[in-house]
Amino acid sequence: MKIAIPVAGGKLCMHFGHCEQFALLDGDEKAKNVTGIRMLTPPAHEPGVLPRWLHKEGASVIIAGGMGQRAQALFAENSIKVVVGVPAGEPEHIARQYLEGTLAAGTNFCDH
Repeated sequence: MKIAIPVAGGKLCMHFGHCEQFALLDGDEKAKNVTGIRMLTPPAHEPGVLPRWLHKEGASVIIAGGMGQRAQALFAENSIKVVVGVPAGEPEHIARQYLEGTLAAGTNFCDH
């Protein structure tokens, strides 16, 4: 499993489209741990670009603080599960919580 997390300043960026980089983490679902991490600089943010790009990079899940409904639909079209409402934190810690089933997702921090 590959988990994509938008990052700014080393922590989860609250809106995926405004991030500096994406952490792409390899997760072992059985062992419930992170087995690798790559930091990727995204292409320019335009509608539909990031879902296609992350799909090509192998992402199966994106975890964000906030994301608009249209973006969520575009990720779904690219077979990428969307988790929103996650507070800022270190990508590896967030991914580990997701794999363990303990990640607290709440209200989408994006209002568009």
